[in-house]
Amino acid sequence: MAENDKDIAGQSAADDIMADWSAALAEQEAAAPTPAEPAAAQAADTAKRTATDPAAATPVSMPSLQDAGNAEKVANLDMILDIPVTLSVELGHTKIQIRNLLQLAQGSVVELERLAGEPMDVLVNGYLIAQGEVVLVNDKFGIRLTDIISPAERAKKLR
Repeated sequence: MAENDKDIAGQSAADDIMADWSAALAEQEAAAPTPAEPAAAQAADTAKRTATDPAAATPVSMPSLQDAGNAEKVANLDMILDIPVTLSVELGHTKIQIRNLLQLAQGSVVELERLAGEPMDVLVNGYLIAQGEVVLVNDKFGIRLTDIISPAERAKKLR
């Protein structure tokens, strides 16, 4: 008879658990927002649920960036056209010890790694974008571009 009492007690405990689950499900269904409910109330309810249950998070829809029209692209380009950049031409470079640097005086010659006649590097904000040769225009130095570095080649040099 003791075993029979245990079975009845076990069945009673299982029934209690099922009743608790049924009540919780009914409560959750009653609290679910209806389509007519304002979006702010739905957002507040979602925030409250996600604060206690991370699995209840809902995805956020983002606007498509691929669908931008030509007018938007031109407007975005116009925003950056007036940003100043520094364009410089590098004649050459070398590494020198501080000891030798301190010994330099007027008339000293510093040998560069570049050979005479080699194209000069054209840099924009320190990044190589082209190569060219030095020209004289109205008593001022200029550079005639002989080779534009492709974006793919520029990306390789950044690594």
